Amino acid sequence: MRAVIDAAGLTLGYGNRTAVAASDFTIPGAAITAIIGPNGSGKSTLLHAIAGVLAPRSGRLTVLGQPPHEASPRLSYVLQSLAVPTGTPITVRETVGMGRYPTLGMWRRRRATDRDRVTAAMRQLDVADLHRRHLTELSGGQRQRVYVAQGLAQDHELLLLDEPLTGLDLVSARTIDRIIHHERGC
Repeated sequence: MRAVIDAAGLTLGYGNRTAVAASDFTIPGAAITAIIGPNGSGKSTLLHAIAGVLAPRSGRLTVLGQPPHEASPRLSYVLQSLAVPTGTPITVRETVGMGRYPTLGMWRRRRATDRDRVTAAMRQLDVADLHRRHLTELSGGQRQRVYVAQGLAQDHELLLLDEPLTGLDLVSARTIDRIIHHERGC
C-alpha cells in the first residue's frame, strides 16, 4: 500500500512555540488514520501542515508525493469548527456547493454534474431536506454534517477531518462515522 503522507524530522510550530517536535511517520493510502492526543498536543497543527496551510519549521513532509502546498488541490480539508457570523444569508446548498469552488473557480457556472455532486453529498450526510435553511438556523451537529458534505462535494484524493465527531449528537456522529468508513474504500 502506497504512503499518502510521509514525514521525516518534521517540526511544526507557531512563533516561538513548538507544536510538533521532530517526528518521522508514514500514513498509508486507503486507510482510516486517527491522530489522537490531548488538547493542545498539535493534532490540528499537523492537519494544517498536511493541508498546506502551515509551512513546516524543519524536516520533510510530502502529501500524495508532493510538497503539501502543491498537493492541496487534491485534498479536502474539513476544519474542526467554523464560526458563522449571525445573519449571514448562506444556505445549506450554497455552503455544500462551495466544495466545488476548487474545481470551478469562483465565477464559472455549475454544470449538471456539479449540481449532482452537491446533491449526492447532501444526501450522504442526511442534510438534503435542510437545503434551503440558513447555516445559523442549524444545530451544531447539522452544521458539522453540512461541512463534511462540502468536503465530500469537493474533488479529492485525500479527505482530512479535524475532530469531526467532537461534541456531536448521536445521529450526526453516526452519519459522519459512516461516511468516514465509506470514503476509505473510494
